[in-house]
Amino acid sequence: MELRPYQTEALTAIQSDWASGYNRTLLVLPTGCGKTIVFAKLIESEVSEGRRCLILAHRGELLDQAADKLYKATGLRCAVEKAEETSLGSWFRVTVGSVQSLMREQRLARFAPDYYDTVVVDEAHHALSDGYQRVLKHFAAARVLGVTATPDRGDMRNLGQYFEHLAYEYRLPRAIRDGYLCPIKAVTIPLKLDLSAVGVQSGDFKAGDLGSALDPYLWQIADEMLRYCKGRKTVVFLPLIATSQKFRDILNQKGLRAAEVNGNSENRKEVISKFEAGEYDVLCNSMLLTEGWDCPPVDCIVVLRPTKIRSLYSQMVGRGTRRSPGKDHLLLLDFLWHTERHELCHPACLICESDEVAKKMTQNLEDNAGNPEDIVAAEEEAESDVVAQREEALAKQLSEMKHRRRALVDPLQYEMSIQAEDLAGYTPTFGWECAPPSQAQLRALEKFGIFPDDIDNAGKANLLLDRLAKRRDEGLATPKQIRLLEQFGFQHVGQWQFETASNMISRIAACGWHIPHGVNPREYQGA
Repeated sequence: MELRPYQTEALTAIQSDWASGYNRTLLVLPTGCGKTIVFAKLIESEVSEGRRCLILAHRGELLDQAADKLYKATGLRCAVEKAEETSLGSWFRVTVGSVQSLMREQRLARFAPDYYDTVVVDEAHHALSDGYQRVLKHFAAARVLGVTATPDRGDMRNLGQYFEHLAYEYRLPRAIRDGYLCPIKAVTIPLKLDLSAVGVQSGDFKAGDLGSALDPYLWQIADEMLRYCKGRKTVVFLPLIATSQKFRDILNQKGLRAAEVNGNSENRKEVISKFEAGEYDVLCNSMLLTEGWDCPPVDCIVVLRPTKIRSLYSQMVGRGTRRSPGKDHLLLLDFLWHTERHELCHPACLICESDEVAKKMTQNLEDNAGNPEDIVAAEEEAESDVVAQREEALAKQLSEMKHRRRALVDPLQYEMSIQAEDLAGYTPTFGWECAPPSQAQLRALEKFGIFPDDIDNAGKANLLLDRLAKRRDEGLATPKQIRLLEQFGFQHVGQWQFETASNMISRIAACGWHIPHGVNPREYQGA
C-alpha cells in the first residue's frame, strides 16, 4: 500500500523521534487521514527487526479495525488479548489488546515487563486514564507511539504529562487544502439554547442535565434541520439514549426518515447498514458513533451534545469529513448555546490553534448566523482580525524596544521583525518544554545576539534557536542587523540577505551614521 506524502513524513518523524531518545511520542492526524495505516507501516518495520508489538485500544471496534488495516496494509496477522482470548503462546509478533482486559492486575502479571518492545496507543487522548497508565507503566521499557485526532494544544498539553514529544502533526486546514478531506461549512443556527443550569462532572457537562436542558428545544431544532439538512445524509449526536429516541420520533413526524442506534440496540448493525444504503436520511445516536465507524457519504453533522472536550468534538465532526463521490462539503450545524462557561466547543475549535483566534472566529460566525461559512476561510479572516489588533497593541511596545540601548535584541522584537507568528504565539506543551532554558541554550541565544532573559522555557528557547540556525544557514539577516536597520526606518529587513544588510550598514556608517543620499528606507527593497 502506497503511503500519502504526509503519511511518509509522519512515519519518518516517529522513527526519528525514537532514534533521538524520545521513547514516548505522539502522532496527530485528523479523523479520516489514515493514522491506522501509518502505525501499521511502523509496526511492519518493527516486526521486520524482530520486535514484538502491542496495539492498545479501549473499544472492540477499534481493535478489529486496527487488525484489519494491519493485515490489508502489511499482510501481518494479530494475536488478540481480550476477554477469553490471549496472545500468550501465539507465534504472531503483533497483539491487539483491550485496555479493559490488560489493566487487570492478575492478567497483566502474566506478561514480563519486557514482553513488548513497542506499544501503539490508538485514540491516545485516553492515555492518561488509570487503566492505560497501569498497562503502560507495566511495559515501561517499551517505545510508545500515541495516535490521536486531537486538534487542540490544550489537550496535548495534558498528554504532555506522559508523552515526551510531538513527532508529527498534520492539521485539518492542510488536509482540506491538500484534498484529502472535504471542506467544512459551519452554520450557526440562531436558536438560543439555555445551558446555564447544566452541571459539570469529570471536566464536561453532565449528560443527564443536558438531556433535560435540550428537551424543550427538540421541536424547534427539528424545524431547523428541515431547513438545512433536507436531502443530506445526516448524523445527530445527543447526550442520552432517551433524548436520542425522542428526537428520532420527532424527526419522523416532521417527514425526515430517521433511525436511532445505541449500545443496547440488538439490531444496531442492521440499522447502520440501512442508513449507509440510503433507507434513512438521519441517524441519531447517544455518543455511540464517535469512534470506530466510518461512512464517507455522511455530509451533515448536528452536534446536540455540547461539550468542553475538544477531542470529543473533533471525533463527532470527524464522522463527516471523509471525501466521497458527489460530496463537495460537510455541513456542520452549530447552535447558540447560552452558558455561563466559555469553554464550550464550537467549529472554531476544529481549526484554530490560538484561543484568541477561536473566540474571534466564533464571534464572526455568530454575527453571520444562518449562513454557512467555509471554516478555513473563516479562520483566515479571524486570524487576520486578531493579528491586526495584536500588531496595533504591540506597536508602542516595539517602538520602545527599538530605542533601548541594549547590546542584545529583544526576542519579541525579533519575532515580529521576521513575522514568526509561531514563535510569538508559542505555548510549551510537553514536560521538557515547560522547564527553564538550559545554560547552554541561554549562551547560544546570546551568541546569536538575542537577549535571553525574556525566554522562560526550554521549548521556546529550542524553537528560537532552530529558527536562528536555519536563517543563518540560509544567509538571512542577523537579529542585530535587523534591529539596527529598523531603527533607521527600513522595512521588512527580516527578509533581507545577510550580505544585503551588511552592505547597507556599511554605507550608513560611511555616511557618518546617516542614511545615504537617494535612499528612501520605507521604499527600499533590500536589492
